[in-house]
Amino acid sequence: MSDWKKRLSVVYSTNPDFEYETEEEQEPETLPAKEQKLKVSLDKKGRKGKQVSLITGFVGTSDDLKKLEKLLKTKCGVGGSSKNSEIIIQGNFVDKIKKILSDLGYYAK
Repeated sequence: MSDWKKRLSVVYSTNPDFEYETEEEQEPETLPAKEQKLKVSLDKKGRKGKQVSLITGFVGTSDDLKKLEKLLKTKCGVGGSSKNSEIIIQGNFVDKIKKILSDLGYYAK
């Protein structure tokens, strides 16, 4: 990322020694599978009528979210994506995803 993007909301300073400090967001630790309470639902809002299976409620690092996303996409044989603690799987695979997650030890509702 460019240096100017980090300072986008900073007011101009005439001090030549001024150092802009950014607050680093810390990712939460990944909870064990038994403690995760995931919600699996069918969604088509804002997707031009296309159905997607939406998994929400994941608590953990983005790397662990990506691993779970990849596993679900592989088991369902479709595409998808993940961000902001949500996994989107293309198509209506709600029942299959619930079974996969419960086999892995997750609480899926």
